[in-house]
Amino acid sequence: MTQQQEKVLNPKSQKPLRQKLRNATSAIERILWSKLRNQQLGVKFRRQQGIGKYIVDFYCAEAKLVIEVDGDSHYQLGAPNYDQVRDAFMRMHGLQVLRFTNLDVMNNLDAVVLTISNTVNAKA
Repeated sequence: MTQQQEKVLNPKSQKPLRQKLRNATSAIERILWSKLRNQQLGVKFRRQQGIGKYIVDFYCAEAKLVIEVDGDSHYQLGAPNYDQVRDAFMRMHGLQVLRFTNLDVMNNLDAVVLTISNTVNAKA
């Protein structure tokens, strides 16, 4: 990651919000976090990582991977466009974005984890 890209990570102005989000993690995000934490997939993931003006659910610097768990708010008016702009910003910084719905995580956790693992391994 270039020096300019490093400046994009975890802006100090977002620290209180990132901490608040980590402390108020949804049950679905906690389920996925239980599979990502402690390098269970061979790489380190961070949760509620600041990237530019955005805060992503999970981030792996080594794999340049962002994982988003889309809950109800992602289906409200204007949300799909916001997500497209956000994903374009991530791609502009060399990051890949994987999106899963709450239902994906609840009903197909093994498939979600396999998809993430395959993505991570493809970049190794």
